[in-house]
Amino acid sequence: MKIGIYGGSFNPIHVGHTSLAKSLCVRGLVDEVWFLVSPLNPLKQDKKADILNYEDRLALARIATEKEDCLHVSDFESHLPVPSYTYTTLQKLSEAYPEHDFSLVIGADNWVHFNCWYKADEIIKNHTIIVYKRPGYDISSVLPNVIVADTPLYDISSTQIREMIRHGERPSADMLSPEVFEYIKSRRLYM
Repeated sequence: MKIGIYGGSFNPIHVGHTSLAKSLCVRGLVDEVWFLVSPLNPLKQDKKADILNYEDRLALARIATEKEDCLHVSDFESHLPVPSYTYTTLQKLSEAYPEHDFSLVIGADNWVHFNCWYKADEIIKNHTIIVYKRPGYDISSVLPNVIVADTPLYDISSTQIREMIRHGERPSADMLSPEVFEYIKSRRLYM
């Protein structure tokens, strides 16, 4: 089975994340997308204070994906040493699930800096990378093991959603699922 690994802080997970993942399944690029909620993103260590605790972010991701057959949430990275680099995560996933073929799903904003990632060359050599569009990033130049996904552009930002909630605004249902918002509201997250 072809599994797309979509890692991130998901702080919070929003409709753009889930819509993009579903579109990868619909287009046949992967059979399933596994959201790997990162306990600590090595590239965002300086922003730790603005990140919800891991358990809440994991719960939000599960709520957002529970009605979608091809979308799953994994806590796999929580069992790895922190920070867990993508190279290590993919290596450990391949060992734990040898029956699956793992691809890495990243945005064009991450692709332009991909050469700075830990063992980027090894990731490209051993895994397909599916790059999706992001506003303001050109992804016309790629390598043979890289697929530029022909997906819609989802211009939704977790930062924007957090700011709206902090200011007492309710994000629309096309930004944040009502179930996710109810969890956030009930626990007074981001307020």
